[in-house]
Amino acid sequence: MAKDRRFQPTTVQRQSFSRWRWSLGFGLGLLLFVGISNQFRSDAKLPTLAPLPQDPYIKAYFNQSQAAVYADPYRRITRYGDDLEQVMIDAIESAQTSIDVAVQEFTLPNLAATLAERQAQGVQVRVILENNYSTPMAQRRPNDFSFLDEHDRNKANELYQFVDLNQDGTLSPDEIAQRDALTILDQAQVPRLDDTADGSKGSGLMHHKFMVIDGRRVVMGSANWTMSDIHGDLGTEESRGNANALLVIESPHLAQTFAAEFALMWGDGPGGQSDSQFGLQKPPRPARLTSVPGSVVEVQFSPTSPTQPWAKSVNGLIAKTLGQATQQVNLALFVFSEQPISNQLWTVSQRGVPIRTLIDPGFAYRSYSEGLDMMGLTLPDHRCKLDNNNKPWPTPITSVGVPTLAEGDKLHHKFAVLDNQVVMVGSHNWSHAANTTNDENLLVIRNATVAAHFQREFERLYETAQLGLTTQLQRAMDKQRSQCGL
Repeated sequence: MAKDRRFQPTTVQRQSFSRWRWSLGFGLGLLLFVGISNQFRSDAKLPTLAPLPQDPYIKAYFNQSQAAVYADPYRRITRYGDDLEQVMIDAIESAQTSIDVAVQEFTLPNLAATLAERQAQGVQVRVILENNYSTPMAQRRPNDFSFLDEHDRNKANELYQFVDLNQDGTLSPDEIAQRDALTILDQAQVPRLDDTADGSKGSGLMHHKFMVIDGRRVVMGSANWTMSDIHGDLGTEESRGNANALLVIESPHLAQTFAAEFALMWGDGPGGQSDSQFGLQKPPRPARLTSVPGSVVEVQFSPTSPTQPWAKSVNGLIAKTLGQATQQVNLALFVFSEQPISNQLWTVSQRGVPIRTLIDPGFAYRSYSEGLDMMGLTLPDHRCKLDNNNKPWPTPITSVGVPTLAEGDKLHHKFAVLDNQVVMVGSHNWSHAANTTNDENLLVIRNATVAAHFQREFERLYETAQLGLTTQLQRAMDKQRSQCGL
């Protein structure tokens, strides 16, 4: 039986956070002592599910799974879900020779400390970040946050509070050493760069969320390495984190493919020539089949130049794969705004294949959302203009909607499940920007065991979803029509 480490301190916690470790251990012990029967607070109404079998080579994890329980190591909340951070820590601790990380945002100190520890033990560690998130909190000041837009200002303030353990408004050297993930990396001399290393001001977005270990294992999915994407918003006890998935895949062949993507971005490393390649500077990288025992796996990376045939892009691969569905299509998407994919789904629907779609509430009812097309609706934008490319479905479906989430949480998934056999998953949102500008990845996995995990996650979200013409959508339509005089 695998060793259960959910409530045990990691090596990093034992060696790097001695004082904090004591308080953490006491806090977790107290939570357990109070009683598991009372523990879940808002989760208590949910049924506990039996774990599904895992494929030996492709293991799937979900931070809101009802088949696992863990204690959030920072907020000290016991809750349902797979501890995605611990899954990644375990993978890092297994490394013998090398760890390459490419992730948009990285603020979790336990992960940083584990990477620092492995480097100190002789493992080569390299990190690539998005330039907007590559400055340590130790080098930022709250006064600077006022110049940010509301979204980024709120994120910066929450991260500052996360590092400020005693909440006195200033960051002490001890707090920075314990909680500022990027400072932990820098103090350990872990080499890192961002998407300005190519000499530009940055690509569209360095949006990857993957790690390659020892040239044989890939850890990837939709989650950034942050509190809000893994555990939950710091100041909101009910938050369970943006709904995300993580895969751990044992495959030297797939690892080599991701390592090649990493090498393009890394170039000769920090301080070298401006030979890193991000965004459209990269050469075309068509979809390719890769070897994973027991599965058929196809992998492709974005972006693809708009001058190239759309069918050869990642969105083209998504549309092609959707077109092969014969029994059912289930989608859980943060953003869905790519019209040709919607057009392909329409043809699938016309063949009588049931389609169910969930989109994050922040994007589901925007004028460019393909969810509206699927429901046969149009909505003018803030300029009172209709998108000429919109094609509302002549035969609308009502199985489109938004999930019911805790305050502050988002549907951050980017997955599809087809016919209980095929999963599409990665960092790639179903948008034009992801396809033609950002650094992204997508896997198409043909494996019924893996598909069962994503199907269960979809059913969990769909069970309480708000579908069709919801009150929120009706208000949005009434507001825009009133403002535009329609």
